[in-house]
Amino acid sequence: MKKATDNIRYFKNENGPVIGVTGREPICVDGLYFRDISGDGTLSVSDDWRKSPAERAASLAAELSVDEKIGLLFLNSWKMGQEQEDKDFVDATGLLDEKPVEKGSSIFAVNSTTGTTSMMKDKHVREFILRSNPKPDELADWINELNRVAEEAEHFIPAVVVSNSRNENGEVVFGMNDASGVFAAWPGTLGIAAAVKGTGDLSIIDDFADCIRAEWDAVGMKKGYMYMADCVSDPRWQRTYGTFGEDTDLIQKIFTHLIPGIQGSDNGVTTDGVAVTVKHFPGGGARENGFDPHYRQGQWNVYQTEGSLEKYHVPGFLPAIEKKAASIMPYYAKPAKAKSAPQTDRNGNPLEWIPVGFAFNKAFIHDMLREQMGFEGYINSDSGIVQMMAWGVEDLEICERIALAVNTGVDIISGSYDLENAREAYDRRQNGYYTTQGHPIPEGYTLEQITLTDAALTRAVERTLKERFELGLFENPYRNPANAVEVIATKKHWDDAADIHRKSVVLLKNDGTLPLDANSGKKIYVECFQKNGEAAEKATETMRTQLADESIYLTDDYTKANTAILFVSPSSGEYFNATPGYLELDICDGKEVCNVDEEGRPADATHTETTLANAGKIGEIAAAVHANGGKVISNINFTLAWEVGNVENHSDALLAGFDTYPTATLDVIFGRFAPVGRMPLTLPKDDSVLAVNADGVCISPNDVPGYDKDQYMPDEMKDENGKAYAYRDTAGNYYELGFGLGY
Repeated sequence: MKKATDNIRYFKNENGPVIGVTGREPICVDGLYFRDISGDGTLSVSDDWRKSPAERAASLAAELSVDEKIGLLFLNSWKMGQEQEDKDFVDATGLLDEKPVEKGSSIFAVNSTTGTTSMMKDKHVREFILRSNPKPDELADWINELNRVAEEAEHFIPAVVVSNSRNENGEVVFGMNDASGVFAAWPGTLGIAAAVKGTGDLSIIDDFADCIRAEWDAVGMKKGYMYMADCVSDPRWQRTYGTFGEDTDLIQKIFTHLIPGIQGSDNGVTTDGVAVTVKHFPGGGARENGFDPHYRQGQWNVYQTEGSLEKYHVPGFLPAIEKKAASIMPYYAKPAKAKSAPQTDRNGNPLEWIPVGFAFNKAFIHDMLREQMGFEGYINSDSGIVQMMAWGVEDLEICERIALAVNTGVDIISGSYDLENAREAYDRRQNGYYTTQGHPIPEGYTLEQITLTDAALTRAVERTLKERFELGLFENPYRNPANAVEVIATKKHWDDAADIHRKSVVLLKNDGTLPLDANSGKKIYVECFQKNGEAAEKATETMRTQLADESIYLTDDYTKANTAILFVSPSSGEYFNATPGYLELDICDGKEVCNVDEEGRPADATHTETTLANAGKIGEIAAAVHANGGKVISNINFTLAWEVGNVENHSDALLAGFDTYPTATLDVIFGRFAPVGRMPLTLPKDDSVLAVNADGVCISPNDVPGYDKDQYMPDEMKDENGKAYAYRDTAGNYYELGFGLGY
């Protein structure tokens, strides 16, 4: 059996789009070619590319059956055929996973699924989340094959493959950055922010966006769960590393360039653009003591400070409205009225506090985002809102949660293919389940909120179909795998990324040690430190190999060295699981800390935390090198706003990286590149500024970014400069937002 890639036929329209097909013949009218979406050979409004995307979407939505609409209401993680170990469950091309699953493999949901072909033809599913890291040609082939199957369905509705970001270096984390190293790899988003903060050059974002747009379009992946417009205000939030930091103004400037650069225009998506889903409205940074809403203690967004929602957290989403982002993703959490100070909506009126997750929250999704802010795109929920993270609506059945989300304004539900429950929500409206069969409507809800109607389904489907028409997928969803390889190998993309790796490096401390003269004849000791000791040993071997190319004098005995270069990469917590206590930011090994109770308050019991294996060895190395009259150069990788005292105190020169290539850091260390990066975050002084009292209230407000926390800190904690929160090094410098040294 031939792959779809081998069977694509193109029909070119003069001054119009190219129609790409693998099966169903196009319609030809007056010498023009059109996609035959319904297969009836008759040109309809939805077929006609001369009509507006909105007109076409409305026409097609009206034709679809209830089950077809329900199929378009969900997306979830999906495997490629190449990933299927049992080849009996792969189609003839080897590209499609055809294994039925009784219970979904997603950590968020429990769903039954059939194979790819059945899911598309019988279940009418058309959106899939890619979590693996295939080569460009493999990815293009797979997406082409999905669309071949889509052509064989009653209505041709193109498949959309979605992914979290793929263009940053760093650890691959399910649900955050799903891949690394295949597409051009830039530093982490914090590093990109550091480069922009230091240079003031927003063309960095233009180049970054252009790289993403070109590479994703080349493989046919036309929608991205990217990027996070959240303002970091509690440093213990696990997802800090996926943000652009704590500077609201900088976040706005970045997104003003990022959204149109990826989507293709200032006015929404284009046929060569990629749809952007901005997340997580109304800002995920206001975490209660850092707890993440993937687990129970983090279910609340807390706004202890009057006006903080409007001042710090909502502004990052304004470019999504101005630049017409395709979609916005609400966060899992729910607003906490009892723990919050007064907040206003966008009209300056007191905020209506509804204690349900933001995807179910009319005050935020409908009233604020759509009515007050004027958002015109569609709402894409975060993964798992109707199953495990249904905060505030746990009392509802799953079918009722689905209906409530859609009726609140959600247009597509992520992390689930719960088609049966969506159909149940629809059928209950039709068969009088609540009105004539005697089942009580859950207290506090109305029939209209907890059931689905044709109108609600049509509204949601129209919005997501409109995006497909705007992206040109109905005309030609197919891509050339060989071209995809060429585009992703584009030298400019990789060169641009390498340049920003160097520009992302922040010089925090320097007593004249840097730049280091590679020809000085000094004996240099190198070691990498990570949370996992074995991984650190391997990283050390790799680093020493790289440095061997520098023609410097390396020693593997730090007691004989007069220079040490230490790469320090801490790690804390697990993305989807609560730690026994608060997320640890201290760079430590075996530190005893308190547990927390079910409400997130300090408990009497304790446990130990390690963020860096063998952290104490840093001091040992430093003592030996200093005894030899030498210098210690340390580089810390910042995925969180670490407490750096256990490293800085031992270092004569200190650098910050953000999933930055070690080679870029070495360029700065050896003076081949002068440091320009500036901190995108304020680093907390120590545990004292993150202390939580018996009632679970932090001494520094969770909803205020680091650069502004001092105005809320107790006077007795402030130094002679009125500062309490930020770390102050032995040279007297505060590691605050925007700090960085040069040569």
